[in-house]
Amino acid sequence: MTSLVMARQMLKQFYSKYEAFVLPVIKFLISLICLLIINKRLGYMPRLNNIAIVLMAALMCSFMPLNFTVFIAAVFVILHMYKLSLECFLVVAALFCILFLLYFRFSPKDTIAVLLTPVTFIMGVPYVMPIAAGLLGGPSSAVSVACGVIVYYVLEALVGGAGSITSLAEEEMTTRLKFVIDTVLDNKPMLAIVCAFAITILIVYGISRLKLVYSWYIAIGVGIIADIVLILIFDIIFDTHISSGGLIVGSVLAAVVGVVIQFLFFHVDYSRTEKLQFEDDDYYYYVKAIPKVTVPNTHKKVKRINSSKKHIDKGN
Repeated sequence: MTSLVMARQMLKQFYSKYEAFVLPVIKFLISLICLLIINKRLGYMPRLNNIAIVLMAALMCSFMPLNFTVFIAAVFVILHMYKLSLECFLVVAALFCILFLLYFRFSPKDTIAVLLTPVTFIMGVPYVMPIAAGLLGGPSSAVSVACGVIVYYVLEALVGGAGSITSLAEEEMTTRLKFVIDTVLDNKPMLAIVCAFAITILIVYGISRLKLVYSWYIAIGVGIIADIVLILIFDIIFDTHISSGGLIVGSVLAAVVGVVIQFLFFHVDYSRTEKLQFEDDDYYYYVKAIPKVTVPNTHKKVKRINSSKKHIDKGN
């Protein structure tokens, strides 16, 4: 454990010292991964699949706020939808406008949650997000994660129905538009996951902020159980047929990720908890102090002393 704490401290020191260089690299990697995934899952516009365009867009995002990455990713998606059909373009563009209004109104600082939520779904680990967002974010993080969930399910529905959309090319535009809207709205798994994730985030956030010993561990455990129960309940209500095996495995992985997050951001020593009391002219103050787990620096300084010896023969 000591070596892990030392590694965490070294990582924090490295980031603090080289933040000006590390942060753009992180933004570049996040942008690159998101754009590559979009091109791989959609890929209807060949020009956007050009790696040079993707690299230039990711490089541009690395020097801009993360919200700019969300905007670029949305542009890529809309252009791919335009190539698929005009109706998909209109529906997705309108949906993105609504989501952007919700996002910038309630949670403009949770950009990373919006970007990573669809990525975790594609990687098969979506149940990590409500636990991570509840621990590191706030109640508004439910909006960000919900936006990410909606984007993923809407795009998956349109990609799955691309053949049917193409086959309706000879029909009237109103018929094609109605089909696309029905495909987007008639998405019961999306509703189930949005509701379950939002409630789980609120539960995890609320418990982790309580004045309890090991509150973060309790929040992780209760959050995992709540997420499983809620998804099963909404699965019955909406008849979504969510995989129970994937839910269990994903929840175990979410618990592991939650413990890692707790170690990195809230690793404290409860055995050294102190309760302090002091006062001023107007108030009494009661303070509970819990020290963070740290390891003192073990760097040894070696001081070399060069001394010259003089031998004097006195001719005894």
